[in-house]
Amino acid sequence: MPLVSMNEFLPKAKANKFAVGQFNMNNLEFAQAITEAAIAEKSPFIFGVSEGAIKYMGLEYTVAIAKAAADKSGLPIALHLDHGSTFEVAMQCIRAGFSSVMFDGSHHSFEDNIRLTKEVVRAAHAMGVSVEGELGTIGGVEDDISVDAEHANLAKPEEAIRFYEETGVDALAIAVGTAHGMYSGEPNIHFDIIEEVASKIPVPVVLHGGSGVPDDAIRKSIQAGVGKINVNTENQVACTNAIREVLAKDAKVYDPRKYLTPARNAMVEVVREKIRLFGSNNQA
Repeated sequence: MPLVSMNEFLPKAKANKFAVGQFNMNNLEFAQAITEAAIAEKSPFIFGVSEGAIKYMGLEYTVAIAKAAADKSGLPIALHLDHGSTFEVAMQCIRAGFSSVMFDGSHHSFEDNIRLTKEVVRAAHAMGVSVEGELGTIGGVEDDISVDAEHANLAKPEEAIRFYEETGVDALAIAVGTAHGMYSGEPNIHFDIIEEVASKIPVPVVLHGGSGVPDDAIRKSIQAGVGKINVNTENQVACTNAIREVLAKDAKVYDPRKYLTPARNAMVEVVREKIRLFGSNNQA
């Protein structure tokens, strides 16, 4: 099956009160683990790829791996640029074969964010590619970009609704109290903001910083209108812990397959648990 836009499954997710997971692809093992889990759970999913991951893997390799996963699995898979910083980066990804892009204009003024996002939407939609926008500033660390709690600011519902109406994005990430990375305490998610925005726009709200959020809070977010949830850090932690465990047991191990296989298996379990929690199992 070819790669698809997020519009192949996000409208169904919003209507039926489940969420589709965006699991970041950082290398081949991440892609294999995510796909294996999704096949087992019969779930659609989104490969999230940051600009940093593209630099690390190479654009051509990134697209080739995602296409191989889509062909092998037969699942509806979107290849999605995560936190795209410019129109040019988004277009470069679309030309290379991405089926979805995020333009993150949250660091611009509200009016500039609308204007810039609208440009991306116009070009992407002409090519059948879905677009995610972002409003408000989400804290934490993403791709070495750090936003402390003091400078993270919540989205205003009335601005989020106007943002959707003027841009026509296919999914809207709003800052509601989650953060990128792992939490030192429990996040204070503003479910009222999710509910107010989701009830007024036809597309789902996106929850960034899904790693480490308590299960009950995830379920409540989905009921409030979240239809896409991003997970990366939990997979990174599971992968690295498995590698550390193998190398700690035997200092003579040098074949990467000996430690990357357990790392991949650990990520499969993380993704399967998330898919079930999000309710996207058996939705492919």
